Amino acid sequence: MTQPAIFFEEVNERQGTFHRRTVILGAFAGLGVGALCARLAYLQLFETQRYEKMASSNQFNFKLLPAPRGMIVDRNGAVLAANRPNFRLMVARDKGVDPEATLHTLAEFVPLDEARQRRLLKDINSAPKRAPVQVMEDMSWEQFSAISVREPELPGVTADMGEVRVYPYGGAFAHVIGYVAKVNREDVDNAGPSPDPIMLHPSFRIGKQGVEKAFDAELRGKAGAQKVEVDANGRQVREDPQGDIPATPGKTIELTLDIDVQLRAEEVFGAESGAAVVMDVRNGDLLCLFSGPSFDANKFVRGLTGAEYRALSGYDHKPLFNKALTATYPPGSTFKTMVALSALENGYDPKTVHVCTGHWFFGRTWKCDQVHGAQDMHNAIATSCDIYFYQTALAIGPDKIADTARKFGLGEIFDIGIPGQKKGLVPDTAYKARRFPKDPKWHPGETPSMGIGQGYTNLNPLQLCVMTSRIANGEKALHPRLIRSIGGVEQKSGAAWGDLPVDKGHLHFVREAMAAVTTGIGTAARVSDLGLGPIKMAGKTGTAQAYSYGAGRGVHGTAGAWKLRDHAWFVAFAPYDDPRYAISVLVEHGGFGASAAAPRAREIMRTVLLKDPEVMKRVETVTPMPPAPDEAPAATPTDPGAKV
Repeated sequence: MTQPAIFFEEVNERQGTFHRRTVILGAFAGLGVGALCARLAYLQLFETQRYEKMASSNQFNFKLLPAPRGMIVDRNGAVLAANRPNFRLMVARDKGVDPEATLHTLAEFVPLDEARQRRLLKDINSAPKRAPVQVMEDMSWEQFSAISVREPELPGVTADMGEVRVYPYGGAFAHVIGYVAKVNREDVDNAGPSPDPIMLHPSFRIGKQGVEKAFDAELRGKAGAQKVEVDANGRQVREDPQGDIPATPGKTIELTLDIDVQLRAEEVFGAESGAAVVMDVRNGDLLCLFSGPSFDANKFVRGLTGAEYRALSGYDHKPLFNKALTATYPPGSTFKTMVALSALENGYDPKTVHVCTGHWFFGRTWKCDQVHGAQDMHNAIATSCDIYFYQTALAIGPDKIADTARKFGLGEIFDIGIPGQKKGLVPDTAYKARRFPKDPKWHPGETPSMGIGQGYTNLNPLQLCVMTSRIANGEKALHPRLIRSIGGVEQKSGAAWGDLPVDKGHLHFVREAMAAVTTGIGTAARVSDLGLGPIKMAGKTGTAQAYSYGAGRGVHGTAGAWKLRDHAWFVAFAPYDDPRYAISVLVEHGGFGASAAAPRAREIMRTVLLKDPEVMKRVETVTPMPPAPDEAPAATPTDPGAKV
């Protein structure tokens, strides 16, 4: 029989164990409850503001808003690129939204053909959820109103008012200013690993060419944000204007261009293909940088159809090509100024006489357009005698000619703020060795062509205007300046690039010879009179072979097919006795420089001078203001006997 004492000891032991466990579990429970109470107290007393903000962020959202794009203006403040109101229509993919049916419904109010609907449907389906895709812009008030009143019945559809870029002067400035267009995948990829979120906004536009592209960051400004209240699904319920973050407008870009001069260049070129560049020879400011024919940049903002783009890109006059910067051509007889300066710099006597009989034999027969007889350097520049410059170039050689030409900006790319320049080519013996390893030697027979701006030599109109400006200035190695100020901050002057390392007496000689080109026996004497009394223009004509002399019919192929005709050049500065402005004009496949390029240069230069109060004061002091010449610039030679 078991003893009672033993039994009670077991019971007491079990009860003790139970009590110990109860106390331990109670302690843990008490600690847990205490910790929970402490945490609740901390959240209630110390974290209240934080969680209020988090709750508010769940209730409110911010929609990015593009900043007003900065304006682009000319030197006098005339607006060349601005913004205007734009009624837009957007569709977003969301729960309960059938994009295809929505587009079919919208097509009843705005023009959306089947092809466009298919493209838009693809964009909407590939866009993030609730991200709006722009369906149409520039809607009329009637279209905007019709959709706005039906918005409650059209989930995912938004009609609002934004801004769109506008170019008031169409094509006159298109190559310089460029245009803006929708952001594409390439733009986003080029922005780096962390692109600006505003680039994904449906109404944002990015600069694509010219100033719009080069200064896109400055023009786009800083995006703002609109505060809106949203529901649990992220849909907008209402706006909260008091919480909006204002955008910072883009900076204003002021160009050195003059709207009157640029428009006059567009007018005198008409449908012709070519370029005109005007520089202020005192500071390097570009007053005109025209390339024609051009295109309407406003159409690129809206987006071209495939047919419209093919029409532009397929036209043989190449309206999408900036001929002032990107195209290079043989400079023809305008290059003779460099040959003459090089000769003078290297001790060649300007009184040296060469007799022009219309032909000269050196390995083969070299021709001149006329029989000029005995010519010294002054008269050879005025009459543009090829025979003289064949022999002068041979006497000094290609390396010395190239060295002088480079001092005048030929073969150089200038930092004018916009991309697209072609360097061109001023050849020398080193170039020949690099370019033709199988025949690296410069042969004497290659030099005469260089002496008249042919052969390997290729330059653009901007370079030839810089050359002429440096000749006219006589002291400074001028650089062209296109951007006058950015956000009110003045940019570096084109005269702040050092002195011109050329003898001033030699420059004076060439200027005097260029003055003779437009007077007396000169090649442009009959077509370059400005009609401004004592204000005269000094210049140099040029006709450059596009193919060969036998390519078309007539002298230099001027009567043949357009693409086989020679290019017409004219460079000049005025007033010749007190230089202020320089100009270069190229008429692509225009024929003779004197009859195609010089009259256009005269009309553009007149516009420049008529706007200069000091020049006009000088004109009016001598004689009353004469009327403008009645004759229009000729597109083709009018005188078969005219000289280059």
